[in-house]
Amino acid sequence: MPRKQAVPLGQIDLPVTFGDPSNYRTEILTFEVAKFPRTYHAILGRPCYTKFMAIPNYTYLKLKIPGPSRVITVDTSFQRAYECKVECCDHATTIVASRELIALKKEVIEEAPDPKMSTGPFELAEGSIEVLIDPDSPDGKVVCIGATLSSK
Repeated sequence: MPRKQAVPLGQIDLPVTFGDPSNYRTEILTFEVAKFPRTYHAILGRPCYTKFMAIPNYTYLKLKIPGPSRVITVDTSFQRAYECKVECCDHATTIVASRELIALKKEVIEEAPDPKMSTGPFELAEGSIEVLIDPDSPDGKVVCIGATLSSK
């Protein structure tokens, strides 16, 4: 995410293999371990490309690596790339929304009225009249109706 800092917890050396049993290549790569809220399998960058002498092609989503007998091609689909992009956008939106929700919650708590403070008795608006809900009932409950309403 933009403007987010990731502090590494440490480093780990792992063997990384590209290819198949007939044409493969293995190199030891050093990875920085960071605590992310999501699962990342690995982020391969320039150190990986340098070690494997790989050439990334971002347009076609391919990584070409020289192998012992022929070129090793690592590829993915545009559909999978799109799904990853949507998932990242959804995750970023969720993080931003949760931070906004926390800020709004603080504002609401600060602006909440004091329940102990009384605003005084309820006063009827001008032009309203009280009408018994049920004239036959002994409880005498009434409703206030505006008497200045138009006939429409």
